[in-house]
Amino acid sequence: MNSFDFIIALVSTFVISLILTPIISILAKKFRIVDKPDSERKLHKKAIPLLGGLAVFFSFNLIVLFYLIFTNKLTGDTIISRNILGIMIGTFILAFGGFLDDKYNLKPHWQIFWPVMAVVSVIIGGIGIDWITNPFSEGLFYFNKYEATLFWYQGFPYKITLLADIFTFFWLMAMMYTTKLLDGLDGLVSGITIIAAIFIFFTAINKTEIIQYDVALLAMIIIGAFAGFLVYNFNPASIFLGEGGSTMSGFLLGALSIVSGSKVGVTLMLLSIPALDFLWTVIRRLLEKKSPFHFADRKHLHHRLLDSGMSVKRAVLTLYSITVIFGIIVYFLQDFGLNFTGLAMFSLIVFFLILAFAYKRTKERTLV
Repeated sequence: MNSFDFIIALVSTFVISLILTPIISILAKKFRIVDKPDSERKLHKKAIPLLGGLAVFFSFNLIVLFYLIFTNKLTGDTIISRNILGIMIGTFILAFGGFLDDKYNLKPHWQIFWPVMAVVSVIIGGIGIDWITNPFSEGLFYFNKYEATLFWYQGFPYKITLLADIFTFFWLMAMMYTTKLLDGLDGLVSGITIIAAIFIFFTAINKTEIIQYDVALLAMIIIGAFAGFLVYNFNPASIFLGEGGSTMSGFLLGALSIVSGSKVGVTLMLLSIPALDFLWTVIRRLLEKKSPFHFADRKHLHHRLLDSGMSVKRAVLTLYSITVIFGIIVYFLQDFGLNFTGLAMFSLIVFFLILAFAYKRTKERTLV
């Protein structure tokens, strides 16, 4: 595989997404599956079509299916067909559940059902986190010590690996709810997904003992799918991701981080600011004695940036820039041994500095 293969995958997925997005937008308008500006947290002035996640779903899966049927470039080095099928089924579950939520505005306990089933699909597909770098000392922390084989099929064992499956479940759920929570400004989730996938691509081809061509190719397909959609989703957006698309972003990045050899730390650093906002929101809502899974308010970090006086574009570009900076840091620090504890503290400090800046600017604006 050479660089031309990556370009073909990127361009073909981008073009399909670019073509499908306006078609889905038309269909969403026809069936009145739109987001109406009927509350203070919705910044758009007119009804905007939802279901954008369907464009990502179809463009991603059409190209993946092509590579599975006609080539062996997407499997063999790190990823096996069973893994890919688990991811494809998971994206279908999220797209279907997202369609229902965008159409009927499901209650929170039904919203969470679809992400749970998507995670189950990838675990059944053999995707799991067997180990991570020990954040407190040198060496690795293993999750695959306790396992039981249920049965064999086509030469592959189907196992229950208790700790690995539990960690994988919570990792993917956290990633999905991080990007779901982040989806509050035009182009924010799509752009950050692209940036994160770009760094995972470069990590797969430059920072591993054996070049992970299949992981890099899968990252390129993800980039193309979201880039084609971002053309219509950047401010002022003409279509939104919707529930299915916002959760699919975290799902794909989370799954990619696992199949690429447990690059959980890299992905977590790339999404560290949104992840901290997610964690802060859960803690804040628990302190307010409210449901931690009901995130519909105007107290998220991106809303704080708007309240501080930033435009939507400036707030989005600011969060893009922070993600790029974190990506550069984590990419080059791998050469010196990734100190997760130090990077986690750095992320925490940056998050609260941004929060403090937003609060300060907001207070100054209210006093004027």
